[in-house]
Amino acid sequence: MPKAKIIGSGFYVPEKIVTNADLEKMVETTNEWIVSRSGIRERRVTDEKTLTSELAFRAAQNALKSAKVNVDYIELILVATTSPDSLFPSVACILQDKLGAKDIPAFDVSAACAGFNFALAAASAFIESGQYNNILVVGADTLTKHLDWTDRGTCVLFGDGAGAMVLSASNDNDGILASHLGAEGEGGKFLIMPTKGCITMEGKEVFKFAVRALEKSVIEVLNKAGLTLNDLDLLIPHQANIRIIDHVAKKFGLPSEKIFVNLDKYGNTSAASIPIAFNEAMSAGRIKKGDVVVLAGFGAGLTYGANVIRF
Repeated sequence: MPKAKIIGSGFYVPEKIVTNADLEKMVETTNEWIVSRSGIRERRVTDEKTLTSELAFRAAQNALKSAKVNVDYIELILVATTSPDSLFPSVACILQDKLGAKDIPAFDVSAACAGFNFALAAASAFIESGQYNNILVVGADTLTKHLDWTDRGTCVLFGDGAGAMVLSASNDNDGILASHLGAEGEGGKFLIMPTKGCITMEGKEVFKFAVRALEKSVIEVLNKAGLTLNDLDLLIPHQANIRIIDHVAKKFGLPSEKIFVNLDKYGNTSAASIPIAFNEAMSAGRIKKGDVVVLAGFGAGLTYGANVIRF
């Protein structure tokens, strides 16, 4: 049975940087308060005219360039997002048109900050089944358009961005080895973005869920792949809060060199978080041939998921 191998990746973030110092002028907060509670120092923010599909398009272009293939190579487009340009058409269909792809299926995956994990799992299943051989997977969100900039509990946390991967069928002993997905719908009330209105969150409840879900998904996905924490070379968690990441690292006994963190630069970019971090980890030389890497996310829904990959 073939596996889904990552043959290229890319990301894109808006040029505008909003620092904690900028937020001090907008809402009752301080740099020290934000850093101590989240680890975030700055984030990227789109302007009013730039939609999620534009970020997805730029990230997809970079991924195709990295893979050294053109859009005609792609047989399916999946976009993980919860901040689409419109309720319909989907961001995936808009992206298909922007890329100039013809007559291929395209659809969105809605699982909030765990969306990229869900989309990767779906893409992997499509490839393993033989239905498609080459798939473009994108995670893109512009959640800053849905913030109450007077609510210091949420407005300091989020940023905008997009990341993408090109997956191809491979008979080698690498690629996506296993995925684990889950949801706790009863906790959906703790993190909500209404159709009209801004994001609301009960921070303490979400924090407790995130720690539990991150721990569980990492262990479960490694078990599915027949691996243990001792086999793990790098964990790339959803970049939401440094305290969540530190808590799980301590629980697992993972040294800093086995965890990748870049939330200080981008904040929580939702479905874009993991692919952006993956790209930066690759660029920093943190991922080598043969490494076992786990991508683990958690988000509204409440949803969680993880994918284990061998390079």
